[in-house]
Amino acid sequence: MLLPILKRLAPAMLLAGCAATNPLPPPDFTSYVVIGEYGAAVARVLIDAPTCPDIVLNQRSQPMTLRAPAQTIPLRTTPSVPADSKAADFPLLTCEAILPAGTSSARVLGRALPLPTAEPTRIVVIGDTGCRLQKSSNSYQACNDKEQYPFATVAAQAAAWKPQLVIHVGDYHYRENACPEGNAGCAGSPWGYGWDAWDEDFFAPGARLLDAAPWVMARGNHENCLRGGQGYWRFLDPRPLLKGRDCNAAADDAVGNYSDPYAIPIGQSTQLLVLDTANTTWKGLKPGDLGYDKYRDLYRKLDALAQQAPRNIGISHHPLLGMGADRKADGSIVLLPGDAGLQASFGSLNPRLFPAAVQAMLSGHVHLWQQASFSSGHPSQFIAGFAGTSEDIVPLPEQLPPGVTPAPGALVEHFSSWVDGFGFMTMERRGADQWQVEVHDLQGKIRNRCTLDGRRSVCEVAQVK
Repeated sequence: MLLPILKRLAPAMLLAGCAATNPLPPPDFTSYVVIGEYGAAVARVLIDAPTCPDIVLNQRSQPMTLRAPAQTIPLRTTPSVPADSKAADFPLLTCEAILPAGTSSARVLGRALPLPTAEPTRIVVIGDTGCRLQKSSNSYQACNDKEQYPFATVAAQAAAWKPQLVIHVGDYHYRENACPEGNAGCAGSPWGYGWDAWDEDFFAPGARLLDAAPWVMARGNHENCLRGGQGYWRFLDPRPLLKGRDCNAAADDAVGNYSDPYAIPIGQSTQLLVLDTANTTWKGLKPGDLGYDKYRDLYRKLDALAQQAPRNIGISHHPLLGMGADRKADGSIVLLPGDAGLQASFGSLNPRLFPAAVQAMLSGHVHLWQQASFSSGHPSQFIAGFAGTSEDIVPLPEQLPPGVTPAPGALVEHFSSWVDGFGFMTMERRGADQWQVEVHDLQGKIRNRCTLDGRRSVCEVAQVK
C-alpha cells in the first residue's frame, strides 16, 4: 500500500519543493524612510494587501502599524469646478514603523530600507517636483516627455551622488486636472488628489532617490487642504496621523492647514528646523486673519526650537528672503519680493524675520535655483525649486537694482541664480559653520559652487547660463 500512496503524494511533494525553492514574489509596494521630530526615523510602506507586512529590524521581525487604511475620501471643496474634481481614492494601506536609534538593518518583504546617519555630511536638496496639470492657469506640462518633465532623471542623478539625507522643500503634487483631449504631451496621465496621481507625480519618478537615503519632507502650498493635503498627511508627514488634521473634511481645515515646526539634529550642534507654510499667501496677512495668528504662533515655536542649538538651518517651502520675476503685458519685467504673508506675521515679532541662530533658509515655491546673502544680519537664502515642475523663465538680473530687496530691511550683499534649468542642489559639510553648496544639472554636471560660512554665502557664478 505504501507505493501507491507515495505515487499520489509525489506531485504535491514536487510542487511543494518548487514553491520552497521558487517562492512567490512579494506584492508590488512603495517603501521609504522619513525623518521627524528630534531625528526620529519612520519607515513607511504603501501596499495593496489585507494587512501591513512585518518589518525586520536587526534580523528580528515585528509587525508594522497601520497609519491609514485603503479608502476613498468623499469629494470635498477643491480649487476646481465640480466637473474637474473627483473623490480622492487611496486603494493602498499606509503602514509605518519607528526605526529605533542604533538600527543596523531594516528590511520589508526582502527589500532593504535606507538608514539614517546621526551626523549627515552629504545632503541633497530638491523641491517643486510634480508635473503641472492645472486648468485654472491653462498649464499642461508634457508629463510624458522626460526632457520637459525630468524629475525621474533628477532623482536618479541625485541618488548617484550618494547622499546621506534628502531634503524636499515642498510641492510634490501638481496633477490636479485632466489632460485636455488631443494633448499628446500629457495624454493618459492620472489626475486629482488620489494615489494614482501621487504615484505618477512623486513616488514612481522619485523611487531611486527614495531608496538612496532617508528624507525630510517639508510641506508646500500644493499640499494644503484644498489641494494635495490628504496625500501629504497620509504619506509624507513624519508625525502621527490624527483625525481632524488629515484634510478629509473642510470643517477641520483650520487644523489641517497648519502644524508646529520641528527640529532634526544633524551633528556639530546644528539642527534642521522644518516649517509648515502651506497656507500662507503672497497677498499678505493682517491682524485678525487666521493665518496671521497661526504663523505668529509658528514663529514663537520656531524661536524656542532655535534656542536649543547654536546653529540652525531652516526649511520652509515659501522663501521670505528670495526673489521672483514676472513679465507685464507690455513686456517689462517686475521683480517680486518674498512671501508677504509670512513677512507680515514673522516680522510683527522680529523685524529680521528669523531667530539669530538661523544661519540659512532652504526653500522652493519659485521654480528656479537661487542664492542670496545679506549684510543686514539676515540668514542666507537658498531656493531649490527646479527639480521637475515647469520652470520659471522670466530672467532675473545678475545684480539686483539699487533699493530692490526681497524683504524690508534685508540688504543683499551677494546674489546668484539659475533660471530655466532643471537640476538639484547639494550641501557638503566642511565644518561646524561651513558648507559647500553645489548646483547640478540633469547630467549631474556642477553648474555653480557656493560656500556657506555662518550666515554669509558666496557663489562662484552670479548667473548660470
